[in-house]
Amino acid sequence: MGFALVEHLGSKSRYLHCGVLRIADQLSLPQRLEKIFVCLSDLIDEYQPQEFAIESVFMAKSAASALKLGQARGAAIAAAVSRGLPVCEYEARKVKQAVVGTGAADKSQVQHMVKLLLNLNAAPQEDAADALAVALCHAHTQQNLERVAQSRQFRRGRLV
Repeated sequence: MGFALVEHLGSKSRYLHCGVLRIADQLSLPQRLEKIFVCLSDLIDEYQPQEFAIESVFMAKSAASALKLGQARGAAIAAAVSRGLPVCEYEARKVKQAVVGTGAADKSQVQHMVKLLLNLNAAPQEDAADALAVALCHAHTQQNLERVAQSRQFRRGRLV
């Protein structure tokens, strides 16, 4: 599971930290979910983000994979909610569209664009790049929502 922390200042995004949570296969599912919850809780405590964005559920290869993915997402969301963070979810196609310009982009294209957009020295690991892409999509979406809200305050050059 990838994670990323990005600071957004106006229209600029600045890389803070990213990585991949690797959890031992020999752990039981409940132990893995606890590990996700604890690791993300620790990251939230350390970096004090103000918002939490996550990729929404997509169709997996099997029902068992989809169920495990949903449980892992639940542990991640629970970590954010337990720390009082608002949670936003984005479809993979929307994330790819925001970062690459097409919802059909592949992993290498996402890695490349994340590297360029955040001015990184090297492309991050695939899962970390996906997490960075979600953060960039979230920043872009929030910025657009703010613009729309501001434009609604003005009509014909007057403040309403």
